[in-house]
Amino acid sequence: MCEAASGGNASHATFVLRGFPQLQRHQRLLALPLCACYLWALVGNALLALVIGSAEALHSPMHLLVCVLCLVDMLVVSAIMPSALLNLLLGWDHVSLSGCLTQMFFTHLLSSVESTLLVVMALDRYVAICLPLRYGRIMNSLMFGRLLLFTLLRSVSIMAVLVGLAASLQFCGSNVIQHLYCDHMALVSLALDTDTSQAAGLAVIVCFVGVDIPLIFFSYVRILSVVLRRAAGEERLKAFHTCTTHLMVMMCFYLVGSVTFLSRNLRIPIETDVNTFMGLTYILLPATVNPIIYGVRTKEIQNGFFTVFNLRKSIVPAEKRT
Repeated sequence: MCEAASGGNASHATFVLRGFPQLQRHQRLLALPLCACYLWALVGNALLALVIGSAEALHSPMHLLVCVLCLVDMLVVSAIMPSALLNLLLGWDHVSLSGCLTQMFFTHLLSSVESTLLVVMALDRYVAICLPLRYGRIMNSLMFGRLLLFTLLRSVSIMAVLVGLAASLQFCGSNVIQHLYCDHMALVSLALDTDTSQAAGLAVIVCFVGVDIPLIFFSYVRILSVVLRRAAGEERLKAFHTCTTHLMVMMCFYLVGSVTFLSRNLRIPIETDVNTFMGLTYILLPATVNPIIYGVRTKEIQNGFFTVFNLRKSIVPAEKRT
């Protein structure tokens, strides 16, 4: 079937990644902000993970989940950014089919792990705030291990099926992937028979977005209702601001990811440059803002930072002088 459709050519073994066709002359300029975001994601998440891992006071389930989230963020940006930057800076835009499938697996795997972690973190906060007397019994070390195991098994099993279906396809037409990294639908859209893989991609969106978003939204609505009843004045405003910030970042993560994933599946006409930008935003945004949301704006982690880096002594005299 493949040979007949392509005049004797076998399925492509290499592909060309072309994410910004209309901005090819400015690719090196595009690499600068992307490189800055990548470096910040690595440094910010590594620093936050180091502080949480070094400060014993931060070894609670919630902070350990944040630490795991930091590690996932560093891995997912590292799965796409080195090759993307080499593409923009040096024009290294060719990738083998096996390399493309490998990058696709780890990119989508880590993104799905992040989605599940966000659900677990939201449920952890729900139990801590809405059921405080039962928190220690529910969120113990055994439950923490089970949640991490569930997160890993859920993501590995689903993404293995998704990438396995993509690997079985025949690619005989164009070998130009309209993206800066090997996105699932960007590759699958080049195949001859895409029905099964498109259906699988749609099922993945329903599995993660359709399940994870309601759980996160329910948890934060319950948290807000409890906090707003108990707190007053500045504490109430702070709680509202924190919850809404978390929800905005999470919704951006899910919305942008869903649009980029479904645009080709549902044949939504989106410019390649715009779709590529959204695909990069979907990966880079959480990795760049999570260190700020969960680190800079969290008092416990700020104190842990001062303790780990021995900054407390230099700050106390300054406070006394004032």
